[in-house]
Amino acid sequence: MTQQTPVQDMLAAAPTVPPPFRGAMLRRESDLPFVDLGDGSEMQVLQVDLAQGLWIVKMRFHPGCQIARHYHTGPVYAVTLSGRWHYQEYAEEINEPGSFLFEPAGSVHTLQTLPGSTEPAEVWFAVFGANVNMDEAGDVISIVDAATVLKTYQLLCADQGKNADGVIVFGD
Repeated sequence: MTQQTPVQDMLAAAPTVPPPFRGAMLRRESDLPFVDLGDGSEMQVLQVDLAQGLWIVKMRFHPGCQIARHYHTGPVYAVTLSGRWHYQEYAEEINEPGSFLFEPAGSVHTLQTLPGSTEPAEVWFAVFGANVNMDEAGDVISIVDAATVLKTYQLLCADQGKNADGVIVFGD
């Protein structure tokens, strides 16, 4: 009889995996509309977790679009699906299809599509915390968090004759 190694002992003692709280939740592109934000961008809200302060969106930034300078209170993860864009503060770091970008909490930047762009940049973002938007003087002009994103999306969908019911929402 062979004796088990410490690793085999540890694995044998591992707890069983509990059943899932709820099954996987699939959303197709057509289940969630993009809404026009009126600033050269469109937003599709995929999921909001109000308890964690997490919002997951796909954004389209049309040629010539520039988003207000802002900083993040939590980390942000971004994957560029199409088009090209950058932050003015890091103009040489171009996000293009397939690029992954990590933004640590406290990062400050101004997003813009590249000059001469002919197609929208489409980007998937997972944002924890809030965006604190600032004017040219650095004064706070707005704060956008998970609850704000959800409410804005719902209102814009209603105004634009679209349905926001497919958004995955957790938390209170």
